[in-house]
Amino acid sequence: MEKTEVNIIELLEYLEELIETAPKVPITGKSVVDKKEFLEVIDQVINYLPDQLKKAQWVMTEKDRILGDAQKEYESTKSEILEMMKQKVENHDVVKEAKIRANEIIALAQRDAKAIRIGSREYSTEILSQLDREIEEKRNILIENMQKSFEIAAKEIDEKLSSTGSKIKENISELRGM
Repeated sequence: MEKTEVNIIELLEYLEELIETAPKVPITGKSVVDKKEFLEVIDQVINYLPDQLKKAQWVMTEKDRILGDAQKEYESTKSEILEMMKQKVENHDVVKEAKIRANEIIALAQRDAKAIRIGSREYSTEILSQLDREIEEKRNILIENMQKSFEIAAKEIDEKLSSTGSKIKENISELRGM
């Protein structure tokens, strides 16, 4: 405890002792205390209090400021991450490759459709089967590539949010240490 706190506590204990040891007025249960002495002790307590109140107010203000800063940092980081994710998804090589592959598959399908119309039933069945295998393989590759890319993006987001969470915890620890 600080000296000020000890002095206030000692003064309040002294006031309590004055009341407890004061002579009692019969029947009423009231006590008679030395008004002058009692008021002097109260004045001493009042003289100590303003510094403590200012310090407590400062601590509360700092706590609110630090928490406010942490909340702003969190919101800012969250917005940045969402924007980054949106851009990565839109501009990601996997998405671009998917569009190219889709166009290739469409072109291949159109070519094969023409061959099917011209060719026989067996030839048509063979081409459709081959096309199905190719599409399935390319679809699996595309899905695998997209999953890997999204896992990387999710990991980056997790790391960024973890970093922000750590900063918030540090601020909380800093507040508790005050």
